[in-house]
Amino acid sequence: MRRRRIRCAPMFDVSALKTAVACHGRVARVVIAAYSGSSPREVGAAMLVWADGQSGTIGGGALEWQAVTRARTMLAAGGTRLDREALGPKLGQCCGGAVTLLTEVYTANAVETLHGEVIARAADGRSMPLAVKRLLVAARSKGTAPAPQLVQGWMVEPAARATRLLWVWGAGHVGRALVSVLAPLPGVEVTWVDTARDRFPEALPKGVTPIWTARPEALADHSPQEAEHLIVTYSHALDLELCHRLLGRGFRWLGLIGSATKWARFRSHLAALGHRHEEIVRITSPIGDVALGKHPQAIAVGVTVQLLKQPHQVERKAAGGCGE
Repeated sequence: MRRRRIRCAPMFDVSALKTAVACHGRVARVVIAAYSGSSPREVGAAMLVWADGQSGTIGGGALEWQAVTRARTMLAAGGTRLDREALGPKLGQCCGGAVTLLTEVYTANAVETLHGEVIARAADGRSMPLAVKRLLVAARSKGTAPAPQLVQGWMVEPAARATRLLWVWGAGHVGRALVSVLAPLPGVEVTWVDTARDRFPEALPKGVTPIWTARPEALADHSPQEAEHLIVTYSHALDLELCHRLLGRGFRWLGLIGSATKWARFRSHLAALGHRHEEIVRITSPIGDVALGKHPQAIAVGVTVQLLKQPHQVERKAAGGCGE
């Protein structure tokens, strides 16, 4: 197994843990605290385990199965434990490494103690070491969270927070498919806009805020300038008006559904409305991957890949086009 190059460090999703505890009572959280050699996942990768289910993954097949079994045996008594697992003959895996797992059982009371930008707690009962205190001070003073790490018996993890504001305009078939795929992504906060409440499904994914208004275009004038937008409404006229207003408002990224012909017409209309060429070409259209087809879920998959690559494309461009 090759060691993976990590682009974005995982974060402690306190909200997901609170939800799991509210639904299932006692919940064990298993996180990769450290590793040597190769590892199926990165430090900070975690899963939640309860009596009859689980969410998330630490990878590794046999490693995960053993971790889930151990976590379930801990649920009744509670507690915390560290386990170092060799990934070779013991688990029947070909990896040449060892993984340290931290397993913690959370109750409703325990999960309420988790707060702040950085979650730091003892894995083995010892007092907070000076190295951890320095990490916390640095995080507060510089406003940058430390990477997940095990420091002298203390597990330190940045708390998950929304790092991408995504506005989806339209709750039709494509809009619903997009939200179903995008909403579970870590760090994504979705604002979903359409003209009426009955345009949305009854059950909304966690982390999605629906807004319905008879004039969605007016809402575009007040959207965050750091937001990313996906325009997939039922109306070409509304699509055009949203593009027009968002070009005036400002945005981080904007994707528009449609054909090359539609986009050619929109470019002409937007130019006639006074937008410069260098502004108009900031809009990405068509969106997705045409090779995947036109099924709403296929469009959603293609657009999601496009969005996930977008920050790294910007970083490479800023770095002078350096390769991987």
